[in-house]
Amino acid sequence: MSDVILTMKNINKQFPGVKALSDVDLEIRAGEVLALMGENGAGKSTLMKILTGIYKRDSGTIIYNGEEIEFSNPKAAQDAGIVIVHQELQMVNHLTVAQNIFVGREFKNGLMIDDQKMNEEAKKLFDLFEIEIDPKENMGNLTVGSQQLCEIAKAISFDAKIIVFDEPTAALTEHEIQHLFNIIRRLRDRGIGMVYISHRMDEIEQITDRVTVLRDGEYVGTIITEESTKDEIINMMVGRTIFEEPKQFSNVPADAETVLEVKNLNQGNRVKDVSFNLKKGEILGFSGLMGAGRTETARVIFGADKKDSGSIILNGKEVEIENPTDAVTLGIGYLSEDRKRFGLMLEKNLYENMSLASLDDFVSNSVINEKLERKIASEHVVSLNIRTPGVSQFVENLSGGNQQKVVVAKWLIANSDILIFDEPTRGIDVGAKQEIYELMNDLVNEGKSIIMISSELTEILRMSDRIVVMCEGRKTGELSIEEATQEKIMHLATKRD
Repeated sequence: MSDVILTMKNINKQFPGVKALSDVDLEIRAGEVLALMGENGAGKSTLMKILTGIYKRDSGTIIYNGEEIEFSNPKAAQDAGIVIVHQELQMVNHLTVAQNIFVGREFKNGLMIDDQKMNEEAKKLFDLFEIEIDPKENMGNLTVGSQQLCEIAKAISFDAKIIVFDEPTAALTEHEIQHLFNIIRRLRDRGIGMVYISHRMDEIEQITDRVTVLRDGEYVGTIITEESTKDEIINMMVGRTIFEEPKQFSNVPADAETVLEVKNLNQGNRVKDVSFNLKKGEILGFSGLMGAGRTETARVIFGADKKDSGSIILNGKEVEIENPTDAVTLGIGYLSEDRKRFGLMLEKNLYENMSLASLDDFVSNSVINEKLERKIASEHVVSLNIRTPGVSQFVENLSGGNQQKVVVAKWLIANSDILIFDEPTRGIDVGAKQEIYELMNDLVNEGKSIIMISSELTEILRMSDRIVVMCEGRKTGELSIEEATQEKIMHLATKRD
């Protein structure tokens, strides 16, 4: 058993009206990967912010290398060898890779910054972990996956003893994820202790040694990963059993009407001759690897990007969708994979967000009827079980699952009959996922039709009635849920012309 390098004991933290942490414990050992799990709002981020000097704890002790410590700011934590790789990358796009890694601690030659030395030191870091990135390249020119690797290299450059990974694979391809895991294994071999925060159960099983679970700001327990099951971990997180069995058969009648038909859709080199149809009351899953063209296809259908050629037929009639306003008018709603950028106004409240797609319906004599906005929003808070103190709450204060429900409410209020869910549960904890799944099933039972784009095969197999698979902009196959398996989907997802 590895040496314990850090212990957090009886950590408490309270914000106005909220007890964020109550007597929480955490233990990090050298050369291990510790998963930190819990639903959104469980206290994971608060605990890590206390560890890295962003927040000050109210009470409790932190012992690091045998001494009690408290960091006054993140720099103090970094200087001590405790760093965090954030989910939202902290990079400056117009600077080079090397300049980003050493920003604030630049090498100097006299009074001048020594870019050559920084390039050399960055290259040494990359060579250490077989990262093939040019230190002189501008950060903004890299893929998200490469930027993530640069963030990790930056963490290592602090001579880190403890690295916290916060949802590190959220925007990575499968290949990039495996590269990241190889780097994490090398870090483990070098004796570095790591905290790994993720909602992806398969990753937890694959890369971690132990799992610590928080629930509602309290410590639930710590278990050894290889001695536990997925169901045990989920039950610790949510206090109830959640089943993730694949769907066995389609719920759509054989004679269900076709509500949307797409024929030979093309858009640049991203969408190539794509054809499919969507039935009333159906969840049509779209699967494929990153860059397969799934989101690009959805954006063309929604009018966010203009098609080069092809036909979109809605309820038997060909339509021209020039922009999102046309799509909304025709009853199509789009829930973006990046809900914070494209689906919500975080600094606005619930009722303002919910009325956004149908604002004309709330305007009389050029004045917005706020009373009506509040009334309709309140009805959807109840019907969608949105957890909030009230409709005047700012959306940025809600959990990821509840934010997603606000986006759903927006499109329901706009009377959308076709809903495109792009990565519907990205960044959402396992308990909230269950609620989103139940909501999607309720919607199709009410006669709505859903296109669901997902990178999680378990999600595709659990929710879809039918599955369209894409690779490099093309549709490479279509599977009924009865015949679909992970192996068949992955075969089609890697099928190139």
